Amino acid sequence: MKLSLKNCSFSYREGEPIIKDLSIDIEPGRLVAILGPNGSGKTTLLRCIMNFLKWDGGNCTLDDEEISSMPPSRLWSRIAYVPQAKGVCSGYTAYETALLGRAGRGGVFSNPSKKDKEAAMSALRRLGVAHLANRRCGEMSGGELQLVLIARALAAEPKIMILDEPESNLDFKNQLIILDILSELAASGMACVFNTHYPAHALSRADKSLLLASGGEYLFGDSAKMITETNIRRFFGVDAVIGSVEGAGTSARTVIPLKLASGDAPAEKPGGRVLAVISMIIREHPAVEKINAILESYSGILVGRMGMPYRRAGVSILNVTADADKKEIDALTTSLGAVRGVSVKTITTAADENADIGKAEVV
Repeated sequence: MKLSLKNCSFSYREGEPIIKDLSIDIEPGRLVAILGPNGSGKTTLLRCIMNFLKWDGGNCTLDDEEISSMPPSRLWSRIAYVPQAKGVCSGYTAYETALLGRAGRGGVFSNPSKKDKEAAMSALRRLGVAHLANRRCGEMSGGELQLVLIARALAAEPKIMILDEPESNLDFKNQLIILDILSELAASGMACVFNTHYPAHALSRADKSLLLASGGEYLFGDSAKMITETNIRRFFGVDAVIGSVEGAGTSARTVIPLKLASGDAPAEKPGGRVLAVISMIIREHPAVEKINAILESYSGILVGRMGMPYRRAGVSILNVTADADKKEIDALTTSLGAVRGVSVKTITTAADENADIGKAEVV
């Protein structure tokens, strides 16, 4: 099921538009991050998509059907909404909360069926919180409550999940748990859209990123091409460095803020042409299709490819050689590294004929 926004705009009363002529498509199986400074309209956008707020203009559709014309029960059985956990304080138990996710399929006041009860418990088990079934939400930690709220959404068996800052106010462990769950849901074919204050999360996990600025300005595209030092400066007013860190058998791209930006943003400089060998260990077979799609989109810079299964370890090994600007190599590495079940390492050396080929860099 595809979610499409075409020339969508929204403003509060007669004020300046918060969202202006926004046009994006969100395909099944995509993980999409929405980023921007406070007040840029991230939560407002989600509330408009869910029809909690009415668009001033434009078309917001599910498979070409206008969301604004859908009965609530029809909409909620297709799109599930997960609010910020910090704003939820409920006397319901985790099981009762998950069961509420089935309301869109039978009605708020109807008695839950056996299938509804099984779906609620199944969602709690999938999120690893079945042991909290009888605990009240007001007695849970922030991470536990966030998982229960996602279980409630999952119990609805939606095609699309919308999450408002799901990893905010959580410790590192619970942030990672939430991000892993979103990656798993997207890998299963569900489209997931989440607001975040963490550009590094978008860069490492999201297929696509939407950057919002005050006044309705936006950018939308592949995360590896949207989350750049120039765009972070432009949209957040912060000078940052995007680099790679090593660990756990792979490398990951991260974003490090340095200082508040001042003056005009400098033009983004090319990274210099390099020759790169990108090595991948593929642990999950479904990842192969995604890797092939990514490599096809970068076919213009690829000069060689060699793969082999290693049955003893139950993995496949793939090496790709590319010749391109370093920023494009970085974007390709980021895209491959975001695929679940894949470990990636990239080694580069200057492609200039007169360069010292003995000097290589791991990115």
